[in-house]
Amino acid sequence: MNSDNQFIKFLGGKNLVFILTILILIGIMIFIYDKISFIFYPIIVILSTITPPIILAFIAYYLLNPIVNLLEKGKIKRIWGIIIIIIGISGLITGLVLMIAPAIEKQITELISTFPGYVQQLWYDVNEWIENSFLAPYYDNAYNWVVDNFSNIPSIIGTYILNAFAGVQSFASTVTNFVVALVTFPIILFFLLKDGERFKEYSLKLLPPKYRGDINHILKNMDAQVGSYIQGQIIVASCIGILLYIGYLIIGLEYAITLAILAGILSVVPYLGPTLSIIPAVIIAIVNSPLMLLKLAVVWIVVQFLEGNFISPNIMGKTMKIHPLTIIIVLLVAGNLFGLIGVVLGIPGYAILKVLVTYIYNKFKERYNRFYGETYGEYSADEK
Repeated sequence: MNSDNQFIKFLGGKNLVFILTILILIGIMIFIYDKISFIFYPIIVILSTITPPIILAFIAYYLLNPIVNLLEKGKIKRIWGIIIIIIGISGLITGLVLMIAPAIEKQITELISTFPGYVQQLWYDVNEWIENSFLAPYYDNAYNWVVDNFSNIPSIIGTYILNAFAGVQSFASTVTNFVVALVTFPIILFFLLKDGERFKEYSLKLLPPKYRGDINHILKNMDAQVGSYIQGQIIVASCIGILLYIGYLIIGLEYAITLAILAGILSVVPYLGPTLSIIPAVIIAIVNSPLMLLKLAVVWIVVQFLEGNFISPNIMGKTMKIHPLTIIIVLLVAGNLFGLIGVVLGIPGYAILKVLVTYIYNKFKERYNRFYGETYGEYSADEK
């Protein structure tokens, strides 16, 4: 009986009833919300409007805040440091756009117009190779199976086209939201850089004193995890884009700057991004010549070697401590749930969730040691 009482106390004693009551009330609230969700549509619209600029502002905040702090240590007032950085970055981006935008626009236009030809030529070459190989009989059977089972593809495509026209209004709304986010996020960024710490201190003061230390500890860990990931991943992606551009120029691959920029952007997504980014370059290289494909393979191997052995270890370090298999699973699940946004924000979201779960797990071990440590042995805080 004494053991049973100890177990009840371990679970929370009277607090357990309170927790179960809260969970039941939350379940009832979710059920009610599901039935009257239309009432909250304006709130959903407001949240969907302000979320993108806030996300962009936080990404830029993690990139620029270390520079602002460095300037502040150099006896430059924080507000002047922020203004200097924003003006400097705006000027740099404007200069780069004016210098390279025409070349990029020309390459993108040509690539869009010629890429279907590359794909068609690759398909023709593959068909010709198969027809002249031992796979020819199997190819005919496979072709007939495709024709029999997918003969309604034109009607499906027509349906998708009609749906696309029907979605023009949705597309226009998306463009409007993008423009709003692009205009408003610098304002949010300015106040984040200027008053971020004060806002955090003010928010902590709203909490009961008993919980301030724990919440502050959680926020610091989240800040360190997410900040290091965003800073590191963008720097690594930029390095990959620059190295690939240099490599593409050396081997004479067409559309070098466009393919390098695409690779840099996609490399923000770990593991999956670099793999997807090389596909257009491979198609173009195959159509050009086998020798170009070999050169591309050499460039890719060299860039991956430099990224894996020098760039990522020195920039990313061991801050995230996430197994590669976990990263792939997180990307697949987040992408399936939330689409492109899930793929981009899946790893930072996992990092935040990991901090919370680690904190709860540590509290569980402390509670176990309090009730059972003397009887059964201490639950080591170093165990994972």
